[in-house]
Amino acid sequence: MSPRLKVFIQYTLIILLTTFLIWFSLRGLHVGEDENKWEYILKTWRLADKVWLLAMAGLAVLSHLIRALRWKMLIAPTGHHAKLSHSFLSLMVGYLVNLAIPRGGEVSRCYNLYKLDKVPVDVSFGTVVVERFVDMICLGMLLVLAFALEYGKLIGFIETLPFDSISANGKLEILAALFIGGILFLLLVIVIVRRSKKLKAFVTKTWEGIKTGLTSILKLNHKGRFAFYSFLIWFLYFLMSYTVIRAFDATAPLGFNAVISLFAIGSIAMAVPLPGGTGSYHVLVPQGLVFLYNIPLNDAVAFTFIFHGWQTLIMILGGGLSLLVTSFLIKKKKETIKP
Repeated sequence: MSPRLKVFIQYTLIILLTTFLIWFSLRGLHVGEDENKWEYILKTWRLADKVWLLAMAGLAVLSHLIRALRWKMLIAPTGHHAKLSHSFLSLMVGYLVNLAIPRGGEVSRCYNLYKLDKVPVDVSFGTVVVERFVDMICLGMLLVLAFALEYGKLIGFIETLPFDSISANGKLEILAALFIGGILFLLLVIVIVRRSKKLKAFVTKTWEGIKTGLTSILKLNHKGRFAFYSFLIWFLYFLMSYTVIRAFDATAPLGFNAVISLFAIGSIAMAVPLPGGTGSYHVLVPQGLVFLYNIPLNDAVAFTFIFHGWQTLIMILGGGLSLLVTSFLIKKKKETIKP
């Protein structure tokens, strides 16, 4: 099978799964005979408090700026320099690419930064891996806090998910198959790399660059500041959830514990390798609102579509504008170095 055909099949399956999950979410939305489901969602949008939604947009931009600043900090110990503005532009371009290609933004933002500041892609990618590891720790801490505050409700919610349809032996068989398949795939890659001198040289060079990026966190001059930025990023994410929840009459009365729980569910949904979490977010979050806090299903579905749509619109506008600015800066740089 050719690589192009594999990519085509992969993204066809992703699109089909995303479409199915959105359809599955909309299926629970019941409207009158004279109204369709999209009209109901639009009506909910018109009734939303736009001040809170604009506040969410401002918090989102601020969180992206601090993330870019944290990324700049990680790059500095590798011996390369990245401007804050260029880190921010590259980050936003990465978010835009993620909407079309799951996890593709991680590589594209590194490539964008290379075009702007000549930071090697392999080195910056190593710092992105560090970022993702730190984010996983933060998400883990968030989940611990959510379960500490709403243990009974969250356990009950998890039990409603269709995990029990697979027996214990079936689960073990799936895990064993995945483990063995992963080992065999790794061995195959090692054999292929060892037989090709060019490929071996490329892998060695790339790994050295990634290793430089991975060890950057150990060489930080201000580790406390890095930790503070990491906390601040996730705190701003929490505030984004809070402001959107306040924008709708159905969810406005929810308290701190509810925001934490829904934020945790939403973060897990966004981590699913689908374009921007589309589909997984639309299924999990409404179920959480209904099961945990008795929000009417129609309001829960409409809230989720607007929340996710608003986030996506911010990424599209910010990423598109960043892409245009990047193109302008690269063109200007080329014109400057012309003899």
